[in-house]
Formats: sequence, C-alpha cells, structure tokens
Amino acid sequence: MNTLIKNGHIVTAVDDYHADLLIDDGVIVQIGKNLTAQADNVLDAQGLLILPGGIDVHTHFDMPFGGTTSSDDFETGTRAAAFGGTTTIIDFAIQQRGHSAQEAFETWLGKAEGKAAIDYGFHMILSEVTPVTLADMGWLVDRGVTSFKLFTAYPGVFMVTDGEIFQALQRAGEIGALIAMHAENGSVIDVLVQQALAKGHTEPKYHALTRPPQAEAEATHRVIALAEMANSPVYFVHLSALQALDEVTMARDKGQAVFAETCPQYLFLDYTNYEEEGFNGAKYVMSPPLRTHEHAPHLWRGLAGNDLQVVSTDHCPFCMKEQKILGRDDFSKIPNGAPGVETRMSLLYDATVRRSRMSLNRFVEITSTSPARIFGLFPKKGTIAVGSDADLVIFDPEGTMLWSAKTHHMRVDYNPYEGRVTQGEIRYVYSRGEKIVDNGQFFGKPGRGQFLVRNHFVKP
Repeated sequence: MNTLIKNGHIVTAVDDYHADLLIDDGVIVQIGKNLTAQADNVLDAQGLLILPGGIDVHTHFDMPFGGTTSSDDFETGTRAAAFGGTTTIIDFAIQQRGHSAQEAFETWLGKAEGKAAIDYGFHMILSEVTPVTLADMGWLVDRGVTSFKLFTAYPGVFMVTDGEIFQALQRAGEIGALIAMHAENGSVIDVLVQQALAKGHTEPKYHALTRPPQAEAEATHRVIALAEMANSPVYFVHLSALQALDEVTMARDKGQAVFAETCPQYLFLDYTNYEEEGFNGAKYVMSPPLRTHEHAPHLWRGLAGNDLQVVSTDHCPFCMKEQKILGRDDFSKIPNGAPGVETRMSLLYDATVRRSRMSLNRFVEITSTSPARIFGLFPKKGTIAVGSDADLVIFDPEGTMLWSAKTHHMRVDYNPYEGRVTQGEIRYVYSRGEKIVDNGQFFGKPGRGQFLVRNHFVKP
C-alpha cells in the first residue's frame, strides 16, 4: 500500500522546506509541491514537522550483566524506541571469552528475530582479540556487522590489553570496519573501588567517586594514540567528561579520524542525582557515571562544534526492585545502566531547537544523519530523499510530553526524568512506510523489524 503525506514541513540535516511525500513499497518515491498521486492512505501534516526517523546506535536489549539481564528485550525495547521517534537501533552482541564472534552473532540474531518492531543492526563486542576473533571480524563484516566494541574497563570480563586493541584497530582498517571504544582506566578504577569498600563506603554515589573523569580522559588519550599508530579510525561511546572531550577535540584538530558520541544523561543529569535520598541514587549507576555540573556545558559545546557527532542513549535498563537492589549493600554490585531509548528525541528537541541551542538541521544531524553516515546506513536511513527508506517522525512542535514511569513504554520501574515536561510531541512514526505509532497508539508488530546489512566504514 502507498501513502501520501501532504503539507509537511520537511527537515533533514541540510534541507528545510514544505512539500508532499509519496511513499510506495516502504520507500520514498516522490517529493514535491501539491502532489496529486492516488494513494491508499493520505495524511495531512499541516503545521507538523517531518523528520528522518531517529537512529540510536547504542542500545543493550536482553543483555546479561552482573548476574541479571537488562529488562527490555528486543520486543519491548524497540516498541519503546518507536514511541520515542526512533526507527532504527544498533545493539551490541557479545563475544564471550572462549567463544567465537560468529556464535555471538547467531545468538543475538535469535534474540531479535520475531521480536524487533523496528529495523536493527549489531555491533560486536570483542571480549578478547585472538587469531580466531581477528578472522571472525572479516566474516562479520561480510555479513553487515561493520563495527566492533572493545573495553579498557571491567577487568576479567571485557577489558582487553593495549596490544589487543592495537591489533583490532589494524584489522578494522584493513577490512573497512570501525572500532568503538569504552574508554575508562579499568585497572585504576578497580583499585579505587576496593579502597572505597575497605573504608565501608557502600552507597551508590561511590560508583561515581571511584570512576573519576581523569580515568576516562587517560583511556581516551591512550586509545587515540593506538589508533594513530594503527592508522585506523576510532569511535568513542558514551563520552561524559570534559577532559575526554578535550582529547577528542585535539585529535580531530590534527585531522585524525576520531569520532564520539555522548548521551542525554550526561547532558541533563549530574552527580547530585547520586545524592538522592536512600538508595535512589542507584537509578543513575551507569558507566561512565554522571559527572559534576561543569561537564555538561562542554558537551553541548562539543555537539555545537561537531567534536561530538552523535547523541545515542546507552539504553540498558535494570529495574530498581528486582535488579538494582542487588547492590543495596555494595555499590560495585549495582547493575550498570539506565533507560533512555524512548526519551532521547523529545528531550533533545526541547533542549536544542526550542531553546535555540542549535538548529533543526543540527538536531536531525546528531539524532539521525550522523549515526547513519558513521555506521554505514546512509542514505538508506538518516535522511528524507527519493529512494530512501520511509522512516519518518511526524512531530508537533507545539505539543508537549510528560515523562513518567507510569506512562512510558520501556520495561523498567523508574524514569530518570520523572515529571519532566518537554515541548515537542511525537504524533506519528513510520517505519519503511508503515505507520507504527499514531497519536499514542502502537500499530507495529513484533518481528516486522529487519536486520540491516551495513556498509563498510567510510569517513563522513
């Protein structure tokens, strides 16, 4: 069935105009003024914005961690994403030590199959770098998994050596892939954690106090040097600290292919949330942790100046009652992660466009176009153009949204932004031409989402 959307205000990363859109077989086939084509479905978008569907390149659905599993699976997580205006996610498959990355890929395909309501891809977390995993990297790139995540944190679980990182960077450069890094100095953090516990410091705030911004900056600096030696691009996930941003900025100023994302929690929340009464600070236990208030203005500067190219969510929810409580007497046992896949687009529109912090074009760029370019999805995703997938968000700039655990669609028992009202309401969401959200009603179906075979990395 085809759809005609009339009288819309279309905004991409580079365009801003009024026109009609004709969609056929899931693809945009015509854009123009006063289109007269016959259509099975017609939507009048007068007074509404038409934006490319959001792309969240950092989610963790159905992920095992710390003796439990993230509370959103691919069904509930992608449904919540759709309500939040996100039509594509890239999740993280995990190669566990002693197991192949090929096996991990098949496992995560199984997790998503029959559940995902929007389109999805995978990054592959490498828990070790061996001749087998290096070979697996090529096998995965051939199947559309063109990015790999490594850690300088979590010793004994995910942390790999500098030599392993260097080998992975070299291999990625050879096969057209991108290495994504979680950059914190895990060895130093482990010492700080043990010292805090030895002093009887068990409260959630010590999660932040034992993961100082210098630990993020040091690891960021080190990985940038490794990437330069390997002559390979590198992407930093969930950058949170101004010192780490300085390292990225200096590298980019030299012309090095360094890219980075930040997340809404680092823009809208801060260390004071850990001081909330009782155990409530556990809601915000994530890695890296929330920083003190002086960091966020620098992150906003980084987004404005394109030293940060993407805002993703690191959506990794754990319920307070059954999961976060595991660390009630030991902050190091609190599962790391927080929800965000549903709130990202609305929070950012309210804070950027409405408050004149950045243009509509830049808003689209950081939430859709840049992630599509960096991760091999553009122009199929991330823009509104003839031939592109009809992934669209129809947005009411005058509407409002109230965020609460009582009304959100993420499968978690709290919302980090409880009670916050944002201006800008998501009215309709289209995924490959199918209307899956209509004024708060969900019409998508589990399993309709397609696995995305992504292109090789090309510097945007």
